[in-house]
Amino acid sequence: MTSKEKKSLHEIEDSSKEEFKRRFKAHPAVFIGTIVVLVIVVIAFVFVPAFVPGAGLGGSLDLTFGTYDKTPVTYTPGGYFAQIRENITRNQQNAGQDISNPYLNYQIWRAAFEQTVVHTAILQEMKRVGYSIPDDVVDREVASLPQFQDNGKFSTIKYRQLDNASRAALWRQMQEELTTQRYTSDMTGLLVSSKEAPFVKAMASPERTFDIVAFPLDEYPESEIVAFASSNAALFQTVHLSKITVKASESEAMQVLESIQSGAATFEEAARNHSVDSSTAEKGGDMGVKMAFELTSEIPGAAEREAVIALARGGISSIIRTDAGWTFFRAEEEPHPADVADASVVQKIKAYIMDFERGRVQDWFITQADGFIADSQARGFDEVVSERGLVKKQFGPVPLNYGGNQLLPPLDSSIAELSGAASSENFWQSAFSTPMNAVSRPIAVGANILVLHPVEENPADETNAGYIESAYSSYWLSYIMEQKVSSQFITSDKLKDDFVTVYLKYFGSTL
Repeated sequence: MTSKEKKSLHEIEDSSKEEFKRRFKAHPAVFIGTIVVLVIVVIAFVFVPAFVPGAGLGGSLDLTFGTYDKTPVTYTPGGYFAQIRENITRNQQNAGQDISNPYLNYQIWRAAFEQTVVHTAILQEMKRVGYSIPDDVVDREVASLPQFQDNGKFSTIKYRQLDNASRAALWRQMQEELTTQRYTSDMTGLLVSSKEAPFVKAMASPERTFDIVAFPLDEYPESEIVAFASSNAALFQTVHLSKITVKASESEAMQVLESIQSGAATFEEAARNHSVDSSTAEKGGDMGVKMAFELTSEIPGAAEREAVIALARGGISSIIRTDAGWTFFRAEEEPHPADVADASVVQKIKAYIMDFERGRVQDWFITQADGFIADSQARGFDEVVSERGLVKKQFGPVPLNYGGNQLLPPLDSSIAELSGAASSENFWQSAFSTPMNAVSRPIAVGANILVLHPVEENPADETNAGYIESAYSSYWLSYIMEQKVSSQFITSDKLKDDFVTVYLKYFGSTL
C-alpha cells in the first residue's frame, strides 16, 4: 500500500463522522435527501452483483468518471481504478469500518478516483517527454514478484501458469508502476535540497513550555469605535435609496428615466418593468437602508457616489455607468448621521473597521500589550495577569515546529488563540528568541495579539532527533512530494471531473 493510500484512509476515518454531523446541521433537509440517494447508491455499488469483483461488471456500463488531458479515467474490472478501490475498501473493513455507510462509501470511491487521476496524469507527463522504462528492467521486476518464486529463484513453470492476457496485463501494470516511481523520484531529487533533513532534525530541539496571554481584536472597545465613526462621519452616513438598472444601453436607461420624469410611469412601475436587478426590481427598486461606505461597490466613482448620497428626499440622480449596466437612483430619505446609540449601527461600523482598518485595531491592542509587558517585567507575569483580569493559558513542550511539520509535536489545537501560529515566522522567532522566564514582545497572530512567557526548556533528545531526520528522508519527504503532485493534477485545467455526475447516473440506471 502506497503512502498516498495510507493518507487517504486516515483522512476518511478522521473526517467521516464530523463531516456527517456538520452537513446535517448546516442543511438538514437537503442532507437527508442526499443520504437517501446515497443509501440507494451504496446498495447499487456494494450489493448489486455487477459491482462485486469478478461477478460480471461488463461492457454495457461506461464507468468513465472523467478525463485527464483527454485520456479517460475509467473503472474496469481488474484495472488500476478497481484495484485501488478494492484496496481501500478492504483496509476499511479490516479497520472495522462499515462500508455500507453511504458517506464513507462515497469517499472511498472518490479517493480511488483521485488516485487514478494522478496515476493517469503521471503516465501522460512521462509519455509527453518521451520517457519509457526499458523492457529488460520491467522483465526483471516481474520475475522478482513473490508469486513466481520457488526456493528463492524465478520459476518459469509458475510464470507460464498465467494465460497470455494475464501476463501481458501484469507486465503493463509493472511498467506503469515503475514509471510513476521514476517520476516521483525525479521530482523529489529536483525540488528538494539535501540540507532539508538536517534542518528538520535541528527543529526538533530544544522544546519549550509557554504561558500565553491573548488580547482578542474582537474586544476592541466601543469607545474607540464611536471615536472612529465621529472622525469619519461621511463614511457612515445612513442613506435610503431605490435604483433602476438597465442593461442594454445608456439611451434606453434615459428613455426609462424620462418616462418617470414625465409622469408616464412611476419609479416603482419602471423598476418592476425595466430593471435587471432582480433583488430590488420586485420591491419597486428599493435598496433598503445603507451606510455610505456600502455604496462603494455599487457606485465606483467617488464624485458620482457623493452626488447620490447628497440627494434630497425624492431626488433622482443622473444616469451612472455601473458594473451591472446603466443605473439611476432615487433618495427615499434625507441622508443622516450614524446613530451610534444603536447597537446594530455600532456593530456595522465595527465590521468596517475590522475589514478595512485592522491595523488600527492591532496597534491599539499592541499598546495595551506593551503596558502589560512593562508591568510584568517590573512586578511579575502572574501578578499582572491577575491584576488585569486576563486569562493565562499554557502550551508545550513544543519544538520550533515552523509550518506544522507532522513529524514534530504540534501546537496545542485546543487553544484557539494559537490558530495560524504554526505558519507565523514572527511567532516562532519570538517564542524561541525570548529569554527563559522573560516576556516576549507582542505578536500579531490571526485575531489576537499574543504575549508569550517561556517557563521551561528541555534539551534535545538526540535519539528522537535522529529518528525524525531518518523518517523525514525515508518517508515524509516522499509523502509531501506526493501530496504536492496530487494537488497539482487534481486542480489542473486538464482534468475534466465528471465523478459525481457518473456516480449518480449509474445509480439512476439501476432503478
